[in-house]
Parts: sequence; C-alpha cells; structure tokens
Amino acid sequence: MLVSILLATLAGLALAPLLLCWRNPHFFDDVNYALTTIQIALRLNKFKKGKPCYSILDRFLDSVARQPDKQFLVFEDSSYTYRQADQESNKVARALSQHAALKEGDTVALFLGNEPRFVWLWLALAKLGCTASLLNYNIRSKSLLHCFSCCEARVLIAGPDLKGAVEEVLPSLKQQCIQVFILSENCDVEGIESLSDKIQQAGDQPLSRHLRANINFKSPALYIYTSGTTGLPKAAVINHERLWMASFLQTIAGVRSDDIIYVYLPLYHSSAFLMGLCGAIERGITVVLRRKFSASQFWNDCRKYNVTIIQYIGEIMRYLCNTPKRDNDKDHKVRVALGNGIRADTWAEFLQRFGDIHICECYGATEGNVGFVNYIGKIGAIGKEHFLHKMGCPYALIRYDTEKEEPVRDSRGFCIEVAKEETGLLVAKIGERTPFSGYAKNKQQTEKKKLRDVFVTGDLYFNSGDLLKIDSEGFVFFQDRIGDTFRWKGENVATTEVADHLLMVDCVEEANVYGVKVPVNCLDYCNRFQDHYRSVGAVTASTGGEGAVLATGGEAIQFILLQVEDKCF
Repeated sequence: MLVSILLATLAGLALAPLLLCWRNPHFFDDVNYALTTIQIALRLNKFKKGKPCYSILDRFLDSVARQPDKQFLVFEDSSYTYRQADQESNKVARALSQHAALKEGDTVALFLGNEPRFVWLWLALAKLGCTASLLNYNIRSKSLLHCFSCCEARVLIAGPDLKGAVEEVLPSLKQQCIQVFILSENCDVEGIESLSDKIQQAGDQPLSRHLRANINFKSPALYIYTSGTTGLPKAAVINHERLWMASFLQTIAGVRSDDIIYVYLPLYHSSAFLMGLCGAIERGITVVLRRKFSASQFWNDCRKYNVTIIQYIGEIMRYLCNTPKRDNDKDHKVRVALGNGIRADTWAEFLQRFGDIHICECYGATEGNVGFVNYIGKIGAIGKEHFLHKMGCPYALIRYDTEKEEPVRDSRGFCIEVAKEETGLLVAKIGERTPFSGYAKNKQQTEKKKLRDVFVTGDLYFNSGDLLKIDSEGFVFFQDRIGDTFRWKGENVATTEVADHLLMVDCVEEANVYGVKVPVNCLDYCNRFQDHYRSVGAVTASTGGEGAVLATGGEAIQFILLQVEDKCF
C-alpha cells in the first residue's frame, strides 16, 4: 500500500509540470523570468546598500581587475582591452581635472559621434564624480544652446567634425563662461581649447575613489534628451539606479559573459548607451562599436567580428529586410536581438530570412518608471505581464478620450481601468521603488507627465503618453502614441520642432505639422527624396501640390503649408 501511494505521488509530481504547461504554455519561461528578476532585485539591493554605493563604473573596474586582457572595445581597425580602456580613461580624467578643474557634482556636455573617445570621456567623468550630458550631434543653433543650458553644464567637449556647430554658438557660450574643448591637438579659435594634446601628456595612473565618495544611487549619472511637445528637447535625468536597471536588460535577454555585442546606434541615445554599452559592462563582454548604421555592411561586420548580440530599432530591421537577398544571409553567429519598435510583419520576415534569432522586444521611455520585456519572443508584442513585475512596479491601462485628449474619469472623479483586449493609456504609480526624476530645469514639463487622483485621492502616476493593449494571455501590444511627437529613425521628434524649422524658410508664412498613416509600400518612394533637416533627426521630405510628407518608417508626418509661393520647393 505504501509503495502504491509513493508511486502515485511521484507520478503526480511528474505530471504537474505537464498540466501547468497545458494550462500555461509559457510556464517555464515565466518561471525563468521570475528567477532572473528576483536575482536582479537582490543584486540591486546589495549594490544600493554598499558604502559607498556600487556603480556601473565599479563594475567596469572589477572587470579590469578580473579580466584585464579581454577585449572591451573594437572600433574599425583598433581594439582595446579592459586594461587599456581603463588607462585611456584615466588619462582623460587627469587632463580634465587639471585643465578644466572639474570636481564631484559638475556636469560636462559631450558633443561627438560614436568613437572610443566617447567611452573614455564618460568613464573619465564617472571617475571624477561628474555627470555627463549626452548631446545629439545633429542639433544646431537654438536647440544646441537649449540642450546645453538646461543641464547647467560648465564644460563642453566636442568632436573635431563638429567644430563649426560649436563656433556658431560660441558667443553665447562665452557669455555663460563655458569652457569649450575640441578633441584635436591644436585649435586656433579664440574661446576653444584643444584637448587631445592635453590627454596625451597626462598620466594613466588610477584615480582615487575619494573623488566620487559622495555619489549615491540617487545622484544624476547622465542627462539623455527626449523630444518635447514644445519643440525643444527635454533633458531626462538618469540616476545611477536607473543606469543599473537599464543595464540588466541584457541579463533578462539571456546575454552571456562570452557574447559580443554590436553597437551602431548613436551613443547619445538611451538604447545604445544604457542597454548597449552599460549592459555590456554589466555582463563583462566585448563591444563592437561602429560610427553609424550601414545596411550593406551590417552582416559583414557581424561575420568579421563574430558578433552574437545585436541591437535594433524598428526601422533598422526593415532596412535589413529591404537589402538584396544573398545566399549567406543565415551565415552568422547572431543569436539575440535586443531592441524596440519592430513591426509584426518585419519581425516574421526577419526571422524567416536571417535565421533563428531570439528577438527580445522591449518597451520603455528614457525618463519613465515602467517598462516591459517580451521575454517569450511572441511576434508583435512589446512585452508580457508578470505578477512579480506588477508587484514591484504598479501600473494600469486607463480609458482615454482621444478627442478631448485626457483620461476618462467616473462620477467620483477617478480614472477607469480598461479590460483585457481593450486599448488604454499606460500609467505607472510613482513611489519610492518607482520614482520619476523628471526633466532637468523643466518643472512644467515634469508636472505634465504626472497624473493625480488616478484611483484614490492623493495617488500619483506617471503618464507614459502611450496607448497599449493587453490580450488574454498577458501579452502587451503597442497601439498608438498621444501628443505631438513621432518616431524618426529611433528618435522622438516633436511636430512643433519640424514646424519651427519650416518657418525659418522665407517663403513659408505658416506651417502646421501632424501625423498620418502611410502604407508601407509608399515609404520607399518617400525615402527617395533626401531633404535632410539635421536638427530634427534627418527628416526626409517629399512634396506634391500644397502639402508634403515626412516619411518615418511605418507612419509619416504630413504638413500643410499655407500661403506658400511657387518658388518654395
């Protein structure tokens, strides 16, 4: 009898996982995600309690000690080990300490493209306890001055190719007593100092930990810019805790310590810097850095450098699918793609053409306090609900009136949570574990992102500005974006910003910009017309009659020009 009971018990235990999988086909994936997030939470808590706190820089320095000769950064024909990267950043830190008199808490604006010196500069600033403001190298004039001033930087460091853009705003920078450096060995412009020669003369000895002794998890680590509906970018405050949380996305995606990641998106962008570079440092892996994306060279680079992890934004995947098919399309070592914004049709086409690559689609705003990860790999979904995630980060989809452009409230004045399969505005509770740091020197825009009295009197939620839908299985789908911004090559661009630039043309008296849907088969036609507005992310315009279309990869911005002379275009 005892043997029979024991056998029945064992049989029940053996069948239990099968029954659970029958009821929930994603059971094991959910369990694995739960274990991973618990592990991350425990590590983060340990880092936070350390005195002083353990930062991404400390993780980098530990890798330098543990694996000094491992490749850290590969760029074109150059390669740098973890030890060499540490030494290069030490030289930069010592040069800046001596010639810019930087101290803990200062902010320095970086205005350059993807190259190793970008990484050395950031590491150097972190070693000095300074905050880096990552400027979009496409911005000019008014936008450049705005981005620079709103982070209260006292030093600007620019790449040599951006010298002209700096000279354009130099009078204003001089008035603000801003110290300006160019990454060259000499400079004959009054008010701009060379920096490369000073770095070469500096020593590469390690810097004292005391230089950043007062840095904690809540201290600002970065300023990353996101588009504002006012037409000018907003500086999102990224503290050291947010830096860690973004870096852990690679862990959730299954990145291993022997992987090699390909980073070609601009480093001023949160995807490349937070998810790419910082994630690579957290994993202790090798980064292959490229100046800019090239569809024709993408897979050649992956083969040449044995890349196993790639990043993407939605348009990138479409560009890759639009390249001519080749017999060796599946001849590569890429196994994980990490990013956001890929459309379901492009997703399916990409997998069919380039092989069995695990696409880990993510969702989140640079400044937001909520995000999702599609750890299952379900085509079209931006994430999946998990009870642990919702416990740690309370969020909801609430009913939204698109005509009035405001949440719908009931008779008591509270918001209404939508049901499954219904579209709603994503809001996330602002609290100690899910803070919203807002935007630097922009209290008005910070307050606009807050919703009060959402479900009870006195509660406070972050307004994502995105309409989402959650299906019966818990998968999350992006539906639409509210407000006056659109996505262009992975960047948020304000429609008012486009209008402001159109109004700079003498023949334009009035301009209105708004978003319209454009069929995918029309996009290639639109993209043949190359009229680049560098300050708004290289927007492409094509015209016909009284209007014009700005193609954005799946959607478009159409602007109507009123009282336009024939010579305008």
